[in-house]
Amino acid sequence: MAVAQKERSAKTAARRKTRGEEELRMHAMAGTRQALADLMAWHGIEEQGEAMTLMVHHLHSLGPEGSAQFLAAPRHEYVIPENVSHKLELAYHREALRICHEE
Repeated sequence: MAVAQKERSAKTAARRKTRGEEELRMHAMAGTRQALADLMAWHGIEEQGEAMTLMVHHLHSLGPEGSAQFLAAPRHEYVIPENVSHKLELAYHREALRICHEE
């Protein structure tokens, strides 16, 4: 006799609880989804959860120093253009003069 869906769900939930399993969710932009899809295709992985689990464990095995380069967020450097810098300087000097004249 087939097991009812509720009973299967209850058994699955109980098994997950005893194993300490927890669901992790992630929102991803199109570029991230594509990168994950490429990685999965290159290595013949069909389940996203499996791919992510493998990546986490392989990064962890590299240790703090080895994994640092992969977990460092890229930072964008903003250089103030010369014309903007010049205008800011002028505004600063005008404000300094205004304050001096008020005192």
